[in-house]
Amino acid sequence: MDYPNDQAPGAPVRSGIPEHGRIPKYYAVKAHIALLIEELGEGGPLPTERDLAERYEVARETVRQALRELLLEGKLRRQGRGTVVAGPKLAQPLSLASYTEGVRRQGRTPGRTLISLDRFPCPEALAAEAGLERGEPVWHMERVLLADDERVGLESTYVAVARVPDLDRDFDPDSSFYAYLHDRLGIAFGDADERIETVLATPREALLIGTPPALPMLLIHRISRDTEGRPLERVRTLYRGDRFSFTTHLRG
Repeated sequence: MDYPNDQAPGAPVRSGIPEHGRIPKYYAVKAHIALLIEELGEGGPLPTERDLAERYEVARETVRQALRELLLEGKLRRQGRGTVVAGPKLAQPLSLASYTEGVRRQGRTPGRTLISLDRFPCPEALAAEAGLERGEPVWHMERVLLADDERVGLESTYVAVARVPDLDRDFDPDSSFYAYLHDRLGIAFGDADERIETVLATPREALLIGTPPALPMLLIHRISRDTEGRPLERVRTLYRGDRFSFTTHLRG
């Protein structure tokens, strides 16, 4: 196979062009716009669909399809009635570090907006999954995740009231829950199981995060335990697929 000399290791092989060389027209336009994005830089305004259609001598619908993919990939973002070049994705580590720590390491300011904090008897399904007792009181805390005041995700945390009895009184919902557990209650995380999948947000979730329902999301399920192996939390977190990537270090 003939590889271009400037082929980036993380890029699609042969820039995604099939060996027979025939590619959809929109994909060729997308490649041209991708080069334009590099020239404009973060925050740079993109020409209008009409201007792009005239520049590349294609129909506006062809340009529109190329822009849709670039928006979904997080290379562009809507700003008012126009489109601008998006910044780099947040690279969140797959570790027991909190969301707050991961965002701060990239020079961004983390934040959260509390949607709800409810207390109710633990249902059977949650009890079986998280190692809790059916009917025991549990907290459910739902928060929108922020990075530099931009809404980037939605987090639901379930935790036994017995572990954090005063969660509704002495926890700042804009702060790190992990820091609260460690610093205020002396609880340390021991290990966790995580599962990642791609989903579409529900209409309610899309409204809370401020994204179109068709935007792909990265969904992480986490069940955490303390250093003694006791169940600690069950978390469901949605991350915007256009604003997040995940990293991990593997050892043999």
